[in-house]
Amino acid sequence: MTDCLFCKMVAGDISPDTVYEDDEVLAFRDINPQAPTHVLVVPKRHISTINDLNADDAELVGKLYLVAQQVAAKDGIAEEGYRTVMNCNAGAGQSVFHIHLHVLGGRPMRWPPG
Repeated sequence: MTDCLFCKMVAGDISPDTVYEDDEVLAFRDINPQAPTHVLVVPKRHISTINDLNADDAELVGKLYLVAQQVAAKDGIAEEGYRTVMNCNAGAGQSVFHIHLHVLGGRPMRWPPG
């Protein structure tokens, strides 16, 4: 998608602060971090929202969580704890319509969130 911010990052048109990349997934630091560690994990294939997922996407979504696990370990927050969040649509806080998993940590997380 030509107007998708994350697709532009995947294509190399915009250079994020990348912390992980492979053939299917890109992970980068959020430009407006809400915690000391705030990384976004995105599939390289455009999927607008969670509502657009299908059964064939299960392995890819699972891989997003495995990358989140690696990011947390690399940033030294795996043992103390971290939060993963994926918003769906504007009412839930999704501002870029390309699914992405937030990895947040490095400070105490409060409940309930937001």
